[in-house]
Amino acid sequence: MDLLRDAGGPVRIAGRDLPRDELLGWASAVAAEIRGADSVAVHATATLETAAAVVGGVLAGVPVVPIPPDSGPAERAHILGDSGASLLLAAGDVEPAEGDPPRIPVDTLPRNGSERGGADAGATAMILYTSGTTGAPKGVLISRGAIAAGLDALAEAWAWTPGDVLVHGLPLFHVHGLVLGVLGPLRVGSPLVHTGRPRPEAYAAAARDDGGSLFFGVPTVWSRTAADPSAARALRGARLLVSGSAPLPVPVFERLADLTGHRPVERYGMTETLITVSARADGDRRPGHVGTPLQGVETRLRGEDGAPVPHDGETPGELHVRAPLLFKGYLNRPDATAESFAADGWFRTGDIATIGPDGWHRIVGRASTDLIKSGGYRIGAGEIENALLAHPAVREAAVVGTPHDDLGEQVTAYVVADGVGEKQLIDFVADSLSVHKRPRAVHLVDSLPRNAMGKIMKTRLTP
Repeated sequence: MDLLRDAGGPVRIAGRDLPRDELLGWASAVAAEIRGADSVAVHATATLETAAAVVGGVLAGVPVVPIPPDSGPAERAHILGDSGASLLLAAGDVEPAEGDPPRIPVDTLPRNGSERGGADAGATAMILYTSGTTGAPKGVLISRGAIAAGLDALAEAWAWTPGDVLVHGLPLFHVHGLVLGVLGPLRVGSPLVHTGRPRPEAYAAAARDDGGSLFFGVPTVWSRTAADPSAARALRGARLLVSGSAPLPVPVFERLADLTGHRPVERYGMTETLITVSARADGDRRPGHVGTPLQGVETRLRGEDGAPVPHDGETPGELHVRAPLLFKGYLNRPDATAESFAADGWFRTGDIATIGPDGWHRIVGRASTDLIKSGGYRIGAGEIENALLAHPAVREAAVVGTPHDDLGEQVTAYVVADGVGEKQLIDFVADSLSVHKRPRAVHLVDSLPRNAMGKIMKTRLTP
């Protein structure tokens, strides 16, 4: 099946421009070099070389394994060894590492190739590695059909057309930046402006100078944009501001809406499912909520005992998904694959959510870190984080459950703030939420640990 359009707008990455036909010619030369390989790794910097390498894999029908450029030696060795990648695609100036497979310097290849192959819809297009918070990263097998279904569903929900100009500066080794942010515009036909890094001033410049209409960002990007009124106001001419990869704090949502005139579109997904739930371009956008299922997607909630959880907007349960855009399984991990599905075939996301009578979803957090069981109550960390972020002195907040002799778990908060004390913050939350949801402990810290996508790594929080 064909994933990409031959016609469409140009691609710019970190200030370098390339017409679409030249990118496809370059990718065709890559495809000719790698055809027949079992899989190939890509040193996934934010460059045109990465785009050409990934598209080359798509054209050749060879699974692509993106390698984060900042990965440490152990992580890099695990991904290369586990995936079995037989070649590494990279720019010629990238320093080789011990244990790398044979390298193809992408920048030395011509840009007039004519390879136009592909594979069937069930063939693996990408092997994306999860963050590995509970062990070594697992390789997630994403099919060509899943990518096509996911991108088409997003194009429908967001009214994404060739007339849009997509702007973002996200890393090119995750679903958000690579699948949505590179393959998305190549499938839809819209131009892409990748800013190199997701800086507010770069987004503002793309809005002014390039006609940026569709902007992708993670909460950290939007938080920094909301703190830069000049940059934020430059986005007033955009069509959609999309936030994902982590919950967008309600105060950031509201400040963005005030400065840009746009209520952000939030969406939900994960590596294994791509994007499954989103607010729509032609619909409501509710702070703290991620919208309704995309076309072809079904969702449900289940309790710890497997029983159905009511869609009343209040009762949390584990979110299950059934859709044509689900992953094929974990590479070399049939046990982990089997454990991730319920007996009737629904994928168990591991995320805790509520679903309202009108189908609107709110993500409470991960079952492992964001559902706190305290004194018989089930408490979602996200609600308390938003309550803390409403305090004018608080810049960042993360809430977890920690052991408590009497309650089982207590609500514990880690907060980056100026000029406010622990008791003041506890009382502030108690004034806006039920008393049992107030933090029992607040740790004031200089910063919160985050990964490359801006997600807070709660397993690394220490007082």
